[in-house]
Amino acid sequence: MAWSVTARCDYDPSVPGDETFADVLAANAAYACSFPHNGLEARAAQGLAVLTCERVMLIAHTDCRMTRREDELHAAVRDAGGPDTRDFVFLAAEDQEATVRADVELLRSSPYLTRVRVGGFRYDVETGRLNELT
Repeated sequence: MAWSVTARCDYDPSVPGDETFADVLAANAAYACSFPHNGLEARAAQGLAVLTCERVMLIAHTDCRMTRREDELHAAVRDAGGPDTRDFVFLAAEDQEATVRADVELLRSSPYLTRVRVGGFRYDVETGRLNELT
């Protein structure tokens, strides 16, 4: 399969007044300029949590099945040959940005994470770009 690259290399990922994630966003902008994977199915191959003692990046991604209705998720599992999940609540969220913002606020308000900087992002599976939401 041939990949086509449609990245905008004039993208400025900076967020005025907040440099917490500037290094990560700058590295991502450089990566996205030659992003070779657009067109891949947005399907999680592995779960990943990245934590450091200073920063937490909560990252959603575009084309996520968890932004669909519960009944669509149950049908997708069934259609893939999976078990009957109708008794399971997926906690799907159609408004992904609002969910990321709420989750970031929850982490920021935790008394156990007072010295940790938290940011919310959306990863664009077509371009490879991280977009800061909070």
